[in-house]
Amino acid sequence: MEGSAGRRGPVRRWQLVRAGRDAVPNSARRFMARARRRRMRAVLPWALVAGGLTLAGLVGWVLVGTGLFGVREVRVEGAELVTSVEVRDAAGVPDGTPLARVDLAATAKRIGGLPAVERVDVKRDWPDVLVVRLTERTGAAVVPQEDQFLVVDAAGFVFRRLSAPPDGLPVIRLASPGPADPKTQAALAVLAELTPQLRGELVDITVEGLARVTLHLRDERQVVWGDATRGADKARVATALLNGAEATIDVSAPGVVTVR
Repeated sequence: MEGSAGRRGPVRRWQLVRAGRDAVPNSARRFMARARRRRMRAVLPWALVAGGLTLAGLVGWVLVGTGLFGVREVRVEGAELVTSVEVRDAAGVPDGTPLARVDLAATAKRIGGLPAVERVDVKRDWPDVLVVRLTERTGAAVVPQEDQFLVVDAAGFVFRRLSAPPDGLPVIRLASPGPADPKTQAALAVLAELTPQLRGELVDITVEGLARVTLHLRDERQVVWGDATRGADKARVATALLNGAEATIDVSAPGVVTVR
């Protein structure tokens, strides 16, 4: 056994050796370099798309899914008849709600439900402010109702109820003011046609029927107007007769005026 082992000789061990640069031909190195560049060009667009999607998802999550850009302030502009508190309550947007998730149209609709508000514009002011710009209704006349005074706009919409009549608004006397009420519309149509002289003498407009509109003036004088048609002609004729001593001027048929 010993003799046999001696004939085998020493056991060889394999060892990895890094080949020298000269061991790889230049043509092979150029081929491998071109192959790497082709692989990079093929992968790069997908990597950019994946990176962009990841970034967009992260931004979307920050904007929508966290309170980092949440509502901290509701800024109200143009409010005089309503208070900022009333507007914020009507908006119904809790503090901390992600600004990007606020439904601007729905918020504007809720605020527009306030009687004194005619138009609403709601916008985002990044990073954390909701801006509400209001256009409020303008009073055209006041309608006495029992112990209240109802303020209506030019469309007949009742938007204020006061315990005392406001200064500077003409008085209309009728039963049920509103935009759908024919008597309200008749009174407002007559009011729109009055000359400055008639307005200056006007105490109130009484509407007992669509063809029974009467202007009560100072010094217990009155103008029987009739219906709301031919308003400009009636106003011109009544104004021309204001300097007379007659107590009643009937312009219901402006072509045939009677006085008494």
